[in-house]
Amino acid sequence: MGVTIRRGIIQAFNPGTYQASVLLFEATSHMLQGVPVANSLDGSSGLVGALCAVLFFDEHNPQDAVVIATYANGLSGLPTPPPGRLTLVNGVQQINNVAISNGATSTFTLVGGSSGIPPGALATLARISFSASSQPAHLDIAPHGGNLAQTVTCGDLLSTTARWQGQAILPLDSNGQIDIRAVGATCTVTLTTCGYIS
Repeated sequence: MGVTIRRGIIQAFNPGTYQASVLLFEATSHMLQGVPVANSLDGSSGLVGALCAVLFFDEHNPQDAVVIATYANGLSGLPTPPPGRLTLVNGVQQINNVAISNGATSTFTLVGGSSGIPPGALATLARISFSASSQPAHLDIAPHGGNLAQTVTCGDLLSTTARWQGQAILPLDSNGQIDIRAVGATCTVTLTTCGYIS
């Protein structure tokens, strides 16, 4: 009776119960059902086909186990995770007091460089602030080339001496770009990114 770690392949994962079905390498015909998954793994780590490490507290009791890690499956890598995975990164100011005229649209690239946001990200988590030359004023934000009237609206700023501040999840286009349109007045915009959705 001893503690041992065995390799396996995730066959199924239930994010509601945080349990997995695992096919063990050493016994390719033996599948463990209902194996608890360590809380250190997020739901998108339990991908079908991913290799895993299974810790057995008692090597003679296959039900006394826990999945402690998942990792890439050889040269094929990990299966593609489902969209919607949030990753937090250090905040990077991407737009600093940029003036956008009333009715004008400006395009900004938010991926790459020191942003910590990789190409291919679906959206970014951002802190946005702006002031306006008159009131009321707001910003419309969309993926580059998207429908500005139906995506993200920030504002309405009702004072020329105030500064609007808030957070938003901003959808990106395939090149990692957004469009920002000032509505109602010239707006001076600052934007800091601190995470992304892939």
